[in-house]
Amino acid sequence: MKLHISHTTTYSYDQPVQYALQQIRLTPKNRQGQQILDWQIDVEGGNVELEFDDHHNNKVMLASCEPDCDAFVVSAHGTVETRDISGVIGTHGGYAPLWHFLSQTNLTKPGKMVRQLAKSLGQSDGDNLEKLHGLSSLVFKEVSYEIGKTEAGTTAEEALENGSGVCQDHAHVFISTARLLGFPCRYVSGYLMLNNRVDQDASHAWVEAHVSGLGWVGFDVSNGISPDERYVPVATGLDYNEAAPISGMRFGDSTESMIVSLQVQQ
Repeated sequence: MKLHISHTTTYSYDQPVQYALQQIRLTPKNRQGQQILDWQIDVEGGNVELEFDDHHNNKVMLASCEPDCDAFVVSAHGTVETRDISGVIGTHGGYAPLWHFLSQTNLTKPGKMVRQLAKSLGQSDGDNLEKLHGLSSLVFKEVSYEIGKTEAGTTAEEALENGSGVCQDHAHVFISTARLLGFPCRYVSGYLMLNNRVDQDASHAWVEAHVSGLGWVGFDVSNGISPDERYVPVATGLDYNEAAPISGMRFGDSTESMIVSLQVQQ
């Protein structure tokens, strides 16, 4: 399947910004089941300072705001060819060793509720793949999909306490629990073509767990499936912070507002 993606993020400031630096992770991965046919990232109101591949094999662009800018726009667009591999990515690669993906972070650090979730899965029968699919179903049962109940800094434990969240929260709860069970696990940010509409409000998030004999396998908790040809993985990391499409810092007292325009279509 050939998917065309157009993704524009506009940051506006109520007063001029003297300095800001953004990490842009918006280039899809060339990997098993996916190939970039064409891709371009444009920056308005800033300058590209550096481009590099990080330890997760994410292509990262560093861009600074121009002095006294009041708007900063990042536009990514292009075409990616995908095929359905039932979520199986395969052999581990990259600079980060496999054991690194057992490391918990501030967003995935397990508390009492995550440990209870892991304990219930640890007692279940079946092989590792079945256990992970069971975990995906259980996370969705415990954390219903509801917009506006959580934020970017919500932890896995807090999402379980709330009993609701979005794809980012589903991913963090799954990752936290899977690591407790001994599975290396990583966060994935990317795109999903929806069957009922082209325009979307935000990019998507899911997880990949490493299963002995299979390698990396994807799980989309929010939709209850393993990723198919409608999914375009872009960045991976230990949690959202390492795989966020755009993240950065700025100096000054300005207030920031953000507008996202995203289209994914065949």
